[in-house]
Amino acid sequence: MFALLLITLALSSLDLTAQEYHLSANDNLQKTLDNSQNGDVITLTTGTYLGNFIISKQISLRGAKGETAIIDAQGKGHALVLKNSHITIANLTIVNWGDDLTEQNSGIYSHEKINNELATHLLIKNNKLSGDGFGIWLNHVTNAEISGNTVSGNTKLRSADRGNGIQVANVTHSHVFNNETYNTRDGIYVISSQNNLIEQNTMHHLRYGVHYMYSYDNTVKNNTAYNTRAGFALMSSRRLTITGNTTTNSQDYGFLMNFITQSTFSYNHVKDVWTKPENKVLGRDGKGLFIYNSGYNIIKHNSIDTAEIGIHLTAGSENVEIFGNSFINNPTQVKYVSNKKQEWSKEGKGNYWSNYLGWDMDNNGIGDTIFEPNDGIDKLVWQYPEMKMIMDSPAILILRWVQRQFPVLKPPGVKDSFPLMSAPSLSKDPQADTSLAVSTSTATLNKTSPHNSAQPVNSASLKE
Repeated sequence: MFALLLITLALSSLDLTAQEYHLSANDNLQKTLDNSQNGDVITLTTGTYLGNFIISKQISLRGAKGETAIIDAQGKGHALVLKNSHITIANLTIVNWGDDLTEQNSGIYSHEKINNELATHLLIKNNKLSGDGFGIWLNHVTNAEISGNTVSGNTKLRSADRGNGIQVANVTHSHVFNNETYNTRDGIYVISSQNNLIEQNTMHHLRYGVHYMYSYDNTVKNNTAYNTRAGFALMSSRRLTITGNTTTNSQDYGFLMNFITQSTFSYNHVKDVWTKPENKVLGRDGKGLFIYNSGYNIIKHNSIDTAEIGIHLTAGSENVEIFGNSFINNPTQVKYVSNKKQEWSKEGKGNYWSNYLGWDMDNNGIGDTIFEPNDGIDKLVWQYPEMKMIMDSPAILILRWVQRQFPVLKPPGVKDSFPLMSAPSLSKDPQADTSLAVSTSTATLNKTSPHNSAQPVNSASLKE
């Protein structure tokens, strides 16, 4: 009891000594940061604060409500470096940090452990960042919140020469939500991070909207990506929950899955994945879902609409459950490069195919004939793309007829034994609200998506 009393008195003493500073652009911000104590609040009024600032105390740095406080790094280094836990950065405009990606130049940068422990409880909220390098960079952090921020890149640079909008590495139990990223390289880049929740972010005019590498047990839900090369690029990760996301107007992929295992993809919407004519080369087609070397996954209740190839599986992508999906208006519904059979239905429920020509005599909503999206001719075309020139010739039509009459000649591939007669209503995943919990102490912001307030962006800004 006595020890508890001492702790309570110590905390009360800390609260009593905490101060709030109101600074103008004429004041020495770095000196105030150096002289501050844990718990202090530094509020910046309208003006431009020039420099590369280091925060080593557990403080809050924020812009005054209704005013515009600008942190200008003057084209070099990091704008703000965080070197402690329990730091809040809020309501600031941060611009003009460096462009050296090797040095990880960033608008907000936290990279080092604190006393050999992960930095904890960093709150980065409602900031506007615009610059050449990385927007927000967190490494070795736990229990962080990144919310309500807008990060934009420099369209004068090639996409590969820009930093990512939000980059998290070795981050755990954190929440990234309601942010907008555009004109950077990737919108949100996640590497070597576990047990995080990424939701309700808007990402556009990028290479990849969300990019995952070597990360486990994360949830990505209800995000929106558009005008990208790939809406979501997920690589070398496992036990991901990907649900309720939307991607439109991608050049190459809606979802790219490379070496993804033990993961669930559900209630996602993919629309308009089409490689631009000027970028067309042999084998480069827009793919709604591209699944490479990925097994033991569940793909259910997704909609893939108007992609050059609806779903492409290759390189050992087997032991996958695929059911309840809608494949709509895709010239090639399935490209399956393998010699093993796959059944794409579960418990008497298959998928909806917009080009299915079967019938439903008992009116149970399930087609009475099996749907097989590919035949031997398709596989020949994949192997010899120049055959596309003769696809409608009498010889090809005869070959297809022979295969239908003598199924023994048909090579193994995808079969849907219970095709759906109509596209199912892809309502919200009932498990979405009970997905991965993170140990942050703040709730999701209740506000309009940043997409709605974004200024129009020139789609030509994504340079090769």
